[in-house]
Amino acid sequence: MTKSVKWIGLFCSLTLSIPTFAQYASDAFRYSEINQTGTARFQGLGGNHAALGGDASSISGNPAGLGFYTRSEFSISPSLTNYSTKSEYIGNTTTDGKTKFFPISNASLVITNKPGYQRRWKSSSLGISYSRQQSFQNRFSYSGLNNRSAYVNKVLENVNSTKPTSATLDGDFDSDTKLAYSEAAAYYQLFLINPTTATGAPYNRYDANSPTQQLGEFDSKGAQTQWNFTYAGNFDDKLYVGGSIGFNRIKYDYIHTLTETYTTGTVFRGARQSEDLTVSGNGVNATFGVIYKLTPTFQLGGSLTSPTFTKLRETFNQSTQADYIVGSIRDDKGVDVGPSLLDISQAPNDFEYSMSSPLRGSLGATVFINQKGFITGSLEYVGYGGMRVRTKYLSDADNQSFKESYKQEIQETYKAGINARLGGEYRSGIFRGRLGFAYLSDPYKIQSDGINRAKLLYSAGVGVRTDRFFADISGTYNAFKSVYTPYVLTNAQDYASAKINNHTTNVVLTVGTFF
Repeated sequence: MTKSVKWIGLFCSLTLSIPTFAQYASDAFRYSEINQTGTARFQGLGGNHAALGGDASSISGNPAGLGFYTRSEFSISPSLTNYSTKSEYIGNTTTDGKTKFFPISNASLVITNKPGYQRRWKSSSLGISYSRQQSFQNRFSYSGLNNRSAYVNKVLENVNSTKPTSATLDGDFDSDTKLAYSEAAAYYQLFLINPTTATGAPYNRYDANSPTQQLGEFDSKGAQTQWNFTYAGNFDDKLYVGGSIGFNRIKYDYIHTLTETYTTGTVFRGARQSEDLTVSGNGVNATFGVIYKLTPTFQLGGSLTSPTFTKLRETFNQSTQADYIVGSIRDDKGVDVGPSLLDISQAPNDFEYSMSSPLRGSLGATVFINQKGFITGSLEYVGYGGMRVRTKYLSDADNQSFKESYKQEIQETYKAGINARLGGEYRSGIFRGRLGFAYLSDPYKIQSDGINRAKLLYSAGVGVRTDRFFADISGTYNAFKSVYTPYVLTNAQDYASAKINNHTTNVVLTVGTFF
């Protein structure tokens, strides 16, 4: 057992806002939410997969759609995405963002077989695709003058609740490696928290009454990608059925830094708290789909996707820097006895767990308007309350406690989501024009912060199709709100949250050939 694992219990008991052991319910949601995927054509239609075929997006959407193919196809889709944020924190507004280019957001190969003699099974198709199911790219910053607290107040609340002795906090610091094994130990070695009794507790801080200028910066990257292998068939040009297996890969990293300036500090000018998280994992799921053509101009479809069963490994790091005013703490002889270190890192914290994402189901319909195009729509059910996390990393009793506590938290926090999508395509010769809309409902049971987290996605696209070649381009605008809280205190009036308006614009180009 490594030393970081040995101290994991104490580490977690002294920290409330870090991701490790505190936010696995929200982590499960992060890795389960899918906005819009597929080729430029389907994204331009609002992400509708349920009752529309003949596109490589069906491989990871409704696999029955692959049954519409009458010839083989290869396509590739690069994309360009702009992430823009506006944050409000303690009456101050800050803007941020970034732009990223992804050389491959979707790549697909469809191989179609048509029997050489008449039979009711008209054709079958095998599809292989690589797609970005989610993007974890994000960047926001927030700043404001906090007259009620600083991050150190969170550390004080935790340490005064658990009441470790000064000797315990000294023991949680390795003087050889200069590593702390708890957040409180790092703050204690930096003199940011100090004992008031011979044994230690209660602890207090210098510059307790100083207003604090706070600047937070958050940057994340990564994606959830998936390889899908799909087989579908066409029965009598009426019934289309298909199934797929998806092999999922998650890679997520973030860095968050909170820089604080004590505006009237006499001992410290301020402090800086940094943290970063690296997560990687692999999973598997399965999808079954059906599309039935009632008439030549009207068809219904639906698909069911199992939970994705994923194993994840993460590493969490924290460090603290103190901006000490040299000479401000002296002994009776006038010698400076302030902190000997001004920058302390905590031992990396590794953890492994498994996650199951929600069950998904979708139903839709498509109406064809002569040879001029079509209108398609769908409803999607996402059972967020059924997400689960579990681990085998701890003792048997702690593993069971981990599973049960997060099951309860998930069920109390999240509800089933009902998402709606609507899109249409107009055809004129080889040219295509598309519009789409998607509404992704707020999955939270209680909006304690007054924020509606529903998402609205607007999309549009154009394309050309010839006998051997096609090219499509689409743009999707996504607007939604979120909240980030750098730390939590007992009194809700003593800390603040950044309310963030997120705006994402994604442009996808798909080019392909038939053969």
